[in-house]
Amino acid sequence: MKLEPAPHQLAAAMQAFTPSLPLAVALSGGADSSALLMACAQKWPGQIRAIHIHHGLQIAADSFAQQCINLCDQFEVPLVIHKVNARHASGESPEDAARVARYAALEDVCRANWSPLPVMDIAIAQHADDQVETMILALSRGAGLPGLSAMPARWQRGAITYHRPLLNVPGAQLKAWLKACGQVWFEDPSNSDENFTRNRIRARLLPPLEAAFPQFRETIARSARHCAQGQALLVELATHDLSEVGMPPVIKALQKLTALRQANALRHWLKQAHRAMPSEAQLLQLLSQIQACTTRGHQIHLKIGSGHVLRDDALLRFMPSPSMREKSARQSAV
Repeated sequence: MKLEPAPHQLAAAMQAFTPSLPLAVALSGGADSSALLMACAQKWPGQIRAIHIHHGLQIAADSFAQQCINLCDQFEVPLVIHKVNARHASGESPEDAARVARYAALEDVCRANWSPLPVMDIAIAQHADDQVETMILALSRGAGLPGLSAMPARWQRGAITYHRPLLNVPGAQLKAWLKACGQVWFEDPSNSDENFTRNRIRARLLPPLEAAFPQFRETIARSARHCAQGQALLVELATHDLSEVGMPPVIKALQKLTALRQANALRHWLKQAHRAMPSEAQLLQLLSQIQACTTRGHQIHLKIGSGHVLRDDALLRFMPSPSMREKSARQSAV
């Protein structure tokens, strides 16, 4: 099917996008993922697959699925519709629960379908406006460099490589291209629900930003890239320092580092080895205890995340809570 020429930013994004083929596109039926599917199918005919995750959370869920079927039939793209239970547990945000279920389902589909040539790359249609929203959310939470790095354009999760090729493309440009091509899409009713933080940002903050700073998408994306580069350097430094102080860390070796390098190394150790994310207050308290640890009798026992950091003779150790140990044991047994 012949399409109208893609607008400049979309064309540039697709030219720079070089995934391994075949490629799966996560397809919701909305404008963004529809535009991504069309652009990919145009560039790599016969090499594109589509995955629609049916969350079942809205009355319109079946309409989303039907729109995906219609689009994939139109562009001769094989489609898998995968139903998931994305209902959130008590204390869990609906958005987080849906995201976790979605990624697990995408990987399940790639493992179970399209043999003998497996799909190892998945493209997701998050765009420049989504990147701005992520950055604003991170700022509102007082995030450090990992949060301010916003969404990476490419990352690995297990055996699957994920791509976000549209991070430099405004959402309005995608819709304008779809309209020029005469292509319909399904508008998610929840996108106008301002009970969701992202929707409030989109409705209340982005329009005045657009009016005051027309290039704000590009400049915020550049800031996110700078933050990502800074975070990469901190990871390199933490890796080097932990190779010197050990994992688990030797307390005396830690004390030889500056306070900033101690904090960086400890944050990296807790996250990478134990999936624990200390708050700023917890980390400052831990640094204070390490500094005061000059005698054999000085004890350290601080709650960090879902466990505790303890002094074990010359070492710092992390002890997960009993519930976390049971969860890890169950996952290992599967």
